[in-house]
Amino acid sequence: MENAMLATLISAGTQTLFSSYSKCLCVCLFLISSLSASGATVNVDTGGRPVHDYLPKNINYNPDIPTPESVLGMQIGEWHVRHDQLVRYMRVLAEASDRISLEVTGRTHENRELLLLKITASDNQPRLASLQQAHLDRLATGKQPQSTDPLIIYMGYSIHGNEPSGANASLVIAYYLAAAQGEDIAALLNNNVVLLDPSFNPDGLSRFAQWANMHKGKQLVADSHHREHDEGWPSGRTNHYWFDLNRDWLLLTHPESRARIKQFHQWRPHVLTDFHEMSTDSTYFFQPGVRSRKNPMTPDGNVTLTEAMAQYHAKALDSKGELYFTEEGFDDFYVGKGSTYPDVHGSIGILFEQASSRGHLQESINGELAFADTIANQVSTSLSTFEGALANKPAILDYQSRFIKETRKQANDDDQAGYLLAIPKDSGRFSALIDLLNQHQVVFNLVTRDISIDDTKYIANNAIYVPLSQPQYRLVKSLFSTQTSFENNTFYDVSSWNIALAFNVQYTGVSHRQANSIKTAANNQWDAATYHTPLADNAYAYAFDWTDYYAPALLQALLEAGVKARSSESGFTAQTANGSRKAFPPGSIIIPAGPSRMGQAQNLAHLVQENAQHLGIQVHAITSGLTPSGNDLGSRSIAPITPPNVLLVGGKGTSEYEVGEMWHYFDTRVGLPTTIVEQRNLLTALTNKYSHIIFPSGRFILSENTKQQLIAWVEQGGVLIGQKSALRYFAQNEWLNISVVKRGEIDSHFDEEGLTYADRSAHAAQKLVAGSAYIAQIDNSHPLFYGYQSDTLAMFKTSNMVIDNHYSVFSTPARYTNAPLASGFSADAMVDLIAQTPAVVTKKRGKGVVIGFVDNTQFRGYWYATNKMLSNAIYQSHFIRY
Repeated sequence: MENAMLATLISAGTQTLFSSYSKCLCVCLFLISSLSASGATVNVDTGGRPVHDYLPKNINYNPDIPTPESVLGMQIGEWHVRHDQLVRYMRVLAEASDRISLEVTGRTHENRELLLLKITASDNQPRLASLQQAHLDRLATGKQPQSTDPLIIYMGYSIHGNEPSGANASLVIAYYLAAAQGEDIAALLNNNVVLLDPSFNPDGLSRFAQWANMHKGKQLVADSHHREHDEGWPSGRTNHYWFDLNRDWLLLTHPESRARIKQFHQWRPHVLTDFHEMSTDSTYFFQPGVRSRKNPMTPDGNVTLTEAMAQYHAKALDSKGELYFTEEGFDDFYVGKGSTYPDVHGSIGILFEQASSRGHLQESINGELAFADTIANQVSTSLSTFEGALANKPAILDYQSRFIKETRKQANDDDQAGYLLAIPKDSGRFSALIDLLNQHQVVFNLVTRDISIDDTKYIANNAIYVPLSQPQYRLVKSLFSTQTSFENNTFYDVSSWNIALAFNVQYTGVSHRQANSIKTAANNQWDAATYHTPLADNAYAYAFDWTDYYAPALLQALLEAGVKARSSESGFTAQTANGSRKAFPPGSIIIPAGPSRMGQAQNLAHLVQENAQHLGIQVHAITSGLTPSGNDLGSRSIAPITPPNVLLVGGKGTSEYEVGEMWHYFDTRVGLPTTIVEQRNLLTALTNKYSHIIFPSGRFILSENTKQQLIAWVEQGGVLIGQKSALRYFAQNEWLNISVVKRGEIDSHFDEEGLTYADRSAHAAQKLVAGSAYIAQIDNSHPLFYGYQSDTLAMFKTSNMVIDNHYSVFSTPARYTNAPLASGFSADAMVDLIAQTPAVVTKKRGKGVVIGFVDNTQFRGYWYATNKMLSNAIYQSHFIRY
């Protein structure tokens, strides 16, 4: 039917069609059919807006600067922008505008570019490097800033990939900075520098954009139950290995964070923004948060300036009638977050949280929330950040200068002068610690003379000294904090990140008097030992001990190369090719050269040496199987190691963080290929020959058949490993004979007398363990603790799960000490509940074994102290007999 006829029908129909429901239905169906046949389409609201609709209307824009829609072929908010589209537009913009220079600062795990746009007036671009250096020189010297000195404003967006309004808003802000004309933009760019990081998390952003776009129809669906708003596992919040990058500013586990921190220290911005999203039924949040919940190393002046800038955010949102809140909900305590790390460096870190549409349109208690609306609010507060920063420029410049001077004074007035750290035999673990200090520009010195502090001896060339008298004083104090009492006990994230405990390094705080006796070499000079002595081709065997952090990586590399290796259940001493005797502790790896029937790899000495040198591990050539002490090398206690085949249970209901942490550890630090199977597919996977199956925290719903097959697999020789809340499931199914303390019993230890309804949140927080370090007594003769030197170990506890303590010492190789809290907050009642309870449990089941870890052994890729426990569960579990 012709469109003209349709128009006539529609006009006439307005008088008659609605006389009955049946007539209306028939005509509607007829019209839709006719529209389809004629090639017409139903009117569709894409949800997008042109870039100028997001920006102030009283500004002219340079027509030579391309808009996002002209480059991407879509309006902003119409679709979720992918990272490659974001990069494309930023490159086009940098080519078109003489205000922008673009730098690729790194690449993600998935090889996506990390971009930084350096934006200032065109006249400033040729002297950008000199402006940068002059700023850093002022910080180094403490020189008083001048009013003509530039502000450095770092605009960072969407560190959580499924919080995409920030990254999409960066398209608008980049266009504004490149194309806007008039007094306001001149005031911003003529004497200041804007650094724009359009996507802190490209891999997560791309994952979520794919999810949201693939579920978008021509008719937007606001129903919160729609698949578009119910993201699949794993979510786009995280990066490639499913880590939360907003917890990685301090830990620097990932390339995204390492690239960003390098730029941060090369620029030391005055203001840094961190744009996020929160629940759909929320409104809009901007800092300051709760003043009493800031990090103690952050000056009060930081919060005062944040409050001053908040007036401009409020004004911007008021003008639109948007609901918002501030000074509640979010803290600024953990320095590993994007809004807090800048604060301990003299910058003003500002967190923004926008209610999320989690797609293109979603219903909420505040009405339907469109993706474009979320972008618009992020644009508004980006612009208000510029306005507020310029309005407060003298105060911000002065604050950063005073921060430097006050930091020096605090360091001089501190009762402590610094920290001594003993270099452990495990050079791999210590190298990682040193690398972290260097990336954060922490000054340290190699100790060159023996010194004893508090009955602990630190050996020359085997210890470093970290002085507090340095520019990074505040960060160093935070890194070595053992604070356990806090003004406000409610934490949005962890309350401890003590670096010495995390890396299992012996350390001591040093007074000024004691520091006078410390002799050191040049700053930041320590190198791990290297081993280049060729291994004899005619050795009887080759061996290395299990102490080094990367010993599992060396073993795995050799196993993959076809090398036949064995581990020793007990210590022994062997005669080496250089004529000396070498003591090998339990867990040491022996590689017999053996007769040809043993099937040993060709060029064995070269193969072993090449892999060992790459990992910095010393391997010894052994001349005889007859040992001077301990078991001989043919003993049955020196058992062959079968190459492991590991399955990691993931999927809906499991913690993507913990799955990702274990995957990351195996993949990047051990080199062990790991199969990840969603729990709903576990039964099918059990038909394969896996040697180890690992359950992270999660909610598990397995069929009875799956559970029966799983325990049968254990009894036939499989190793089943559970972590944290998975132990509840293990206990329910009697895979481990343990009793998990129930919530009601925990509640009974917390008195409610005298409390009011207003105290309920604080009372609930008392029962949580939100990231604290607990000391456990470990049995390093047990296979799960081979390679550990001390009999105590700091575990990182992130839950209040407690295991009943009535178990055999043989099945509980790690138990929390009598006074276990070492750093971070835990209520006294929780500490008492946890004291002397098991941290690790085991149970022999037929030919196999079940292992339970109460805590996360791989926390955020940072807690190196406990990483090897998981490797021991893989490579040394054949020795567990109880």
